[in-house]
Amino acid sequence: MAQEIANETPWQPSPTYPDIRFRAFEPAFHRFQVMNSPVQKLAGGCMWGEGPVWFGDQRALLWSDIPNNRILRWDEETGAVTTFRKPSNNANGNTRDRQGRLVTCEHLTRRVTRTEYDGRITVLADSFEGKRLNSPNDVVVASDGGIWFTDPPFGISSYTEGEMAESEIAPAVWRIDGQSGRLAKVADGIPGPNGLAFSPDERILYIVASRAEPRQILAYDVDGARLSNPRVLIQAEPGHTPDGFRVDTEGNLWCGWGMGGEGRDGARVFDAGGTPLGHIDLPERCANVAFGGRHRNRLFMAASRSLYAVHVNAQGVAGG
Repeated sequence: MAQEIANETPWQPSPTYPDIRFRAFEPAFHRFQVMNSPVQKLAGGCMWGEGPVWFGDQRALLWSDIPNNRILRWDEETGAVTTFRKPSNNANGNTRDRQGRLVTCEHLTRRVTRTEYDGRITVLADSFEGKRLNSPNDVVVASDGGIWFTDPPFGISSYTEGEMAESEIAPAVWRIDGQSGRLAKVADGIPGPNGLAFSPDERILYIVASRAEPRQILAYDVDGARLSNPRVLIQAEPGHTPDGFRVDTEGNLWCGWGMGGEGRDGARVFDAGGTPLGHIDLPERCANVAFGGRHRNRLFMAASRSLYAVHVNAQGVAGG
């Protein structure tokens, strides 16, 4: 049962099995739906939910509520929602490194941090050649320990998700070397670099161009610490907005989706070739997703004001 943190529009579960919120565009989408697993609302009361990340050792999910300057925690055993960190420096994207530590993008401090096992905060990146980053947005960690993140100016464009400030450096995608800690720019010229994720074999990096018109998901070939061969994998329909996303073990992309309007809000699924397979409808825009649960087969969806989840016949790749 969802824990309500503030006044919310009442949630209406699907009246039937299978859940009517699964809409197939292609027959291949039907195999992802678990017949007796409904979409559940787990929590409400956020202003802008983002950055979900699963902690299997704690059986818990963390996610950011950026304008409210907090990271929340949902407990799988009890369903309780508590505050993990406040203030969070207007935290946005979160992930775990290959040692299980929390890695977070912070808007207010314009930095990427790591939470150590004892709770100490280590700053991984906040500037390049004397110029401050903009507002790190989303982050993933590769199997070699490299930390890849996007840095658009969204957090410094108003006082809602940080502090308004002039940009000192062009929006870009960056990589922090897992051994040396060296920061390097890996891609620029992307309109509003936002969500990002690796293919299962880490040979492709997908990046959302969230200020392209219409919105796009780009694909880059990965060669160690270098990117090449940029191309458009997914061209969103006008008025549709992809945001954060994750990839399953078969290479399908599970994308936070929406911008208002019937049939837009929720999570949209594409195959590795960019073909839209189907959509999970939500009553509000979904900003980001994460796979969790014992088998990484529960899809958590951080939406505008709420957190939703559903079990699916797919497993998220490790490191997402």
